[in-house]
Amino acid sequence: MSDEAEERATTPLVDEALKKAAVAWVRVPGGPALALWCVPLDGTLLVVSGPGEQTAPGLAETAEAEVTLRGDHGGRIVTWSARVSRITPGGDDWATAAPLVAGKRLNASGSAADLVSRWAADGCALTRLTPAPGAPLAGASLPDDSLAEPPRDTPAARPARKPFRLHRVRRR
Repeated sequence: MSDEAEERATTPLVDEALKKAAVAWVRVPGGPALALWCVPLDGTLLVVSGPGEQTAPGLAETAEAEVTLRGDHGGRIVTWSARVSRITPGGDDWATAAPLVAGKRLNASGSAADLVSRWAADGCALTRLTPAPGAPLAGASLPDDSLAEPPRDTPAARPARKPFRLHRVRRR
């Protein structure tokens, strides 16, 4: 088995879940799990983030992450450790991966080539999540709790408005 094949050695469950993945829950060390749009390619997941794209704080700078994939029923089916590597503009990997991801990008303005050029110019991060060697959590080894977290603080707020009334309310 070659070094590259050993590096990508995964279980059949992870392989099948990767092929069907469109959204993955990705957690970087010290951060919350984020739902990220992704594209599968050769046993890995590709994620684009940055200006004008989805926000994934810390993903481009870390070397490892935890990935959770869900099945058709919406339930968690597998969680695995991933090695994270950034694909830089101008390289062979960029020439292969960036147009593929751009072609799958929904609601993008312009052509796929324009989108790839914008990603390179704006400093967007194209990252590859490769399953790390080791056994994934699946089936009975998955935690029983929901992994739900309380809402994060945000400066966004809705203004409190007076209730709408069709008629005049008498006060006694």
